[in-house]
Amino acid sequence: MNEKDIARINELARKSKTTGLSAAEKEEQAKLRREYIARVRMNLRSQLDQIDIKEADGSITNLGEKYGHKAKH
Repeated sequence: MNEKDIARINELARKSKTTGLSAAEKEEQAKLRREYIARVRMNLRSQLDQIDIKEADGSITNLGEKYGHKAKH
């Protein structure tokens, strides 16, 4: 998702608050929002996969290795 897409999301949000959106614009807005949310989730998962936890016994567990093998978005 690039800056142009984010600007378009913001433009559609402003327009929906003022004059309303056509059916095509609502569909475009929903598509862009889905893509944005998918990208945020992917970035968050990547960050969480890098977290290491020190266990009570002194060992270190990487959460990405422990939980990160689930199906990716």
